[in-house]
Amino acid sequence: MDRNGHPRPAERTEVAAVPYRAAAGAPPGAEVLDLAALPARAHGHGLDPYTAKRPAFHELIAVRGGTLRCSLDFSAHELTAGDWLWVRPGQVHQYDSDLAAADGVLVLFTRGFLTPATVEAARVDQPVWRAPLTPTDADATALDGVLDLLRSEYRRAADLPLEVQIDVVRHLLSVLVLRLAHGQGARATTVSGNEAFRRFQRAVERDFTRTHQVEDYAHTLGYSVRTLTRATRSAVGTGAKAFIDDRVLLEARRLLWHTDLPTAAIGDRLGFPDPTVFTRFFRRRTHETPAAFRARARGSTG
Repeated sequence: MDRNGHPRPAERTEVAAVPYRAAAGAPPGAEVLDLAALPARAHGHGLDPYTAKRPAFHELIAVRGGTLRCSLDFSAHELTAGDWLWVRPGQVHQYDSDLAAADGVLVLFTRGFLTPATVEAARVDQPVWRAPLTPTDADATALDGVLDLLRSEYRRAADLPLEVQIDVVRHLLSVLVLRLAHGQGARATTVSGNEAFRRFQRAVERDFTRTHQVEDYAHTLGYSVRTLTRATRSAVGTGAKAFIDDRVLLEARRLLWHTDLPTAAIGDRLGFPDPTVFTRFFRRRTHETPAAFRARARGSTG
């Protein structure tokens, strides 16, 4: 209770994690629905469709009319007809406008729904998009055609045995993500990298709260520090240490913005030995303290 006898709001200690829940009768691992249907789906699972969330699955958003405002890891976007946004598992995503006001399609799928060959070719596991993609000309026409066919086949669930329907949806979704990853508008923003970088990227995603040292990753992966640094610089234009620090900083910002955890607890969760080291790291990278970032971020969002 506060001093006036009112209950205090529950303290947020995590960004709301959303697991994948298959729709009844749908092929497990993938779902295609209209944006306007998302609130009912969310409410059916006890979720607020407009709260910040960290989905454990991929979300492909295709806007065909109207305007959709949303944010993805601190970047606010206004999507209009022809825009696509790919939300990767673990990114923090929030809808900021009425979902019924936009005409669009949402494709949800889990990490394991596509084949390993497609995951590799489409770079599905690389969180490289931070901004909407607006395909042009032939790319847009091809994507719209594939999406329409995927949507149609998904809705014809009763026409085929379940295992056949799963294959149909998987193949069509594979075409969609391959075209998105390799379309003209995506080429400049999509990172491929060599095998050393891809292994390093996966290791950082797994262990960034445990160690921030390039030497530890090099030892685990069987590469030299120089090899990892060269591979990372070739793939993303920055060194291996900066790549690790960028991932740590992203998570720090997520926790400061979307939870009520004390700064010291956030630093501890991210693997810093004490709060002063975390504050020093954050200030060096952002030129402000964690507390100042939290106050500014929350002030800007009301």
